[in-house]
Amino acid sequence: METHDTTPALRLRAKALIAFGLAATALLAANPATAQTYPSRPITLVVPQAAGGTNDIVGRLVGQKLGEVLNNASVVVDNRPGAGGNIGTQLVAKGPKDGYTLLMTISSSQAINPALYKNPGFDPEKDFKPVGLIGAVPNVLLVNPSFPAKNFAEFLKLAREKGANYQYASAGNGTLNHLLGEMLNSMGGISLQHVPYKGVAPAINDVLGGQLPIVFASLPSALAHIKAGKLRALAVSGEKRSPVLPDVPAIAEQVPGYNGTLWIGLFAPAGVPADVLATLQDATRKALAAKDLRDKLDQQGVEIAAPTTPEQFSALLHADLAKWARIVKASGAAVD
Repeated sequence: METHDTTPALRLRAKALIAFGLAATALLAANPATAQTYPSRPITLVVPQAAGGTNDIVGRLVGQKLGEVLNNASVVVDNRPGAGGNIGTQLVAKGPKDGYTLLMTISSSQAINPALYKNPGFDPEKDFKPVGLIGAVPNVLLVNPSFPAKNFAEFLKLAREKGANYQYASAGNGTLNHLLGEMLNSMGGISLQHVPYKGVAPAINDVLGGQLPIVFASLPSALAHIKAGKLRALAVSGEKRSPVLPDVPAIAEQVPGYNGTLWIGLFAPAGVPADVLATLQDATRKALAAKDLRDKLDQQGVEIAAPTTPEQFSALLHADLAKWARIVKASGAAVD
């Protein structure tokens, strides 16, 4: 019987299998997020503000629903406050690019800090990819109930007559509620005097106690005080009225062009695999379409964003960077 030596063929096949295995291993090592179905472990949602604030409240609500959409994945909120949001933002910018560390942030950190800080430690456009615009939160112009103006029209009249006699509190130099006051001074023809505090809570507390008469605060953080009659809401900072406070006018009704809405958005660090980013973007759209999440956000005074593409979100961030750079420069605010 004639026989054939199959050893060379077997060796060639073995070499081919080894080469294929090495190539596959290298591909998976270079792109670990796609090595298995995403997500396969908990996702960390970094909130660069303290627990209990507007962004924290929204982050926890959205994170829970996002996890449900992602096959009941675990989404863990990690509060990393400090330096106006820079510390948590830097953490995500410099962290792993695998889709398991995301940033839930607000426009005051992402769009104002680059102009306010000499070195914020991140580039808001180059270091991040937009996942989804969550919504907008108006700030409210609030006064102590003893303040003589009962509405915004009376407030403007008094402020124009009294000049610099009125002071307003803020969470600190360069914070959004500081710049909202500076923008109102410039566009409204008034000259309120700024008094910075170390955080919005002590600023609100002093207005509640009557030490200062005026403060801007986000609607979710002020709503309980407004409903209890401890603070009087004169106007909201968005370009239109809030459904939560339908009887309170927008500043723009008396000061055309004024718009100081705070937006909240979800970002991934640049470098996240394209398929993982697409999965996150799709899951965020589905989460925001869920009625139970929308109802909860509505109750917090969050104006849920209309369906927005990543390109539209990027354009909004780009426009806001330019807008707030002008306002920061005019205010003279700066932080080392």
